[in-house]
Amino acid sequence: MSIKSFAAKLFAGYIKRKTNRWASKPIENQQKVFEELISKAKNTAFGKDHHFDKIKSHLDFVKYIPLRDYEGLKDYIDRVVKGEENILWPGKPLYFAKTSGTTSGAKYIPITKDSMPNHIEAARNAILMYIAETGKSEFVDGKMIFLQGSPEMTEQNGIKVGRLSGIAAHYVPGYLQTNRLPSWETNCIEDWETKVDAIVEETYQKNMSVISGIPSWVQMYFERLQKKTDKKIGDLFPEFDLFIYGGVNYEPYRAKFENLIGRKVDSIELFPASEGFFAYQDKQEEKGMLLLLNAGIFYEFIPAAEYYSESPSRLSIGEVETGVNYVMIISTNAGLWGYNIGDTVQFTSVKPYRVIVSGRIKHFISAFGEHVIANEVESALKEAVEYFQEVRINEFTVAPQVTPPEDSLPYHEWFIEFENSPHDLDAFAKKIDEALQKKNSYYNDLIKGKILKKLQIVSIRKNSFNDYMKTQGKLGGQNKLPRLSNDRKIAESLLKLNAQ
Repeated sequence: MSIKSFAAKLFAGYIKRKTNRWASKPIENQQKVFEELISKAKNTAFGKDHHFDKIKSHLDFVKYIPLRDYEGLKDYIDRVVKGEENILWPGKPLYFAKTSGTTSGAKYIPITKDSMPNHIEAARNAILMYIAETGKSEFVDGKMIFLQGSPEMTEQNGIKVGRLSGIAAHYVPGYLQTNRLPSWETNCIEDWETKVDAIVEETYQKNMSVISGIPSWVQMYFERLQKKTDKKIGDLFPEFDLFIYGGVNYEPYRAKFENLIGRKVDSIELFPASEGFFAYQDKQEEKGMLLLLNAGIFYEFIPAAEYYSESPSRLSIGEVETGVNYVMIISTNAGLWGYNIGDTVQFTSVKPYRVIVSGRIKHFISAFGEHVIANEVESALKEAVEYFQEVRINEFTVAPQVTPPEDSLPYHEWFIEFENSPHDLDAFAKKIDEALQKKNSYYNDLIKGKILKKLQIVSIRKNSFNDYMKTQGKLGGQNKLPRLSNDRKIAESLLKLNAQ
């Protein structure tokens, strides 16, 4: 065992004890975060406009702080972008994490000197908790790759601007820099396909032990490695034993990954975003990720069924229940207040508090009142793939078909890019549909009541989803394909691409 590996084990033990202490006092820690946020921001422009001097409790907070998304907070953020100080948080942000918006163009998410350490420590602690649980630390001596955005940044009114993953690249500790791939020059390549090819050239002869990234883009990397070397990834990288991922559910990709790798590897799920690092997987055998309740973020949870009502419930951590679909609302030491990040979560445990990401509040299908969410379609697909063991899937998305041919009922249309197709596509579709009916009673009622007919699968050609993402300017990096749409914009684009 190397000195680095031994030191990692010692540090992991310390972090585990520290984590267990704060996780055992969730409500107290959230109250402490709440009080610190209000105290520090009371003299900002936002704090004065929203009567922070009168806020003594969560009830006061709900009274004075309305729910907002980026558009709702944009007037304040625009002032920060222009260089004004003390608007949302004391002083100026260190960075803006620039992301693509839908209605507002580019979004500038502030990252402050108070919030940045939380991003870095959470990513580090996720790995250390894995070491503490499994005793495995030898991987720290191998090469590690993080598929991410370019670390290059611009500057706007004294504030650096870049992608979150690129910003984080500047904080990789020195003792890992010699292990880290790809090179700085390769990481700065903007075109994703060119970048992946360059990463393949840099890494295919290295001793890779840890690989991290969004599953769909890591899959592209694996496929190109295999094409170049004609080897399973596990044979090419004998020391590769840990996959770290976030952004999307890994389960739809798991069978394909294990086939590409040639064996099973351990994995750690993360829940990071430009707005904050919210949770990470702390136990290999427990479902869900540990919600970080002491990291500068105050959480509220709105039952998804109430979200579009006039006065939805805003629950604090002590009021949530397992198995309920919640919209997650955050207030942070980066200056986001009553902010809807768009994700929905479900608690798998409250001792300690662990969550899964169940979808996006805007990504659902309810064209007929069924309100099917991402977690339900992903779970149904997983069941079908496990039953039809020959099936492997690269990517998929689902849309409603509300105008079927005459004399036919409407249905859910699944667009699936198969690596290995089922021998009987109709039987595969039936298995998914049966699983989905069990998971969503509204969908079951619509099928049984003959309002909907059972789902239909459109098998689309290889690389269709990559081609679609190219047309949207969102190939690679941190971009994710919506699993569900309540309209047919993605569906019609895919059909058009497949007709070419």
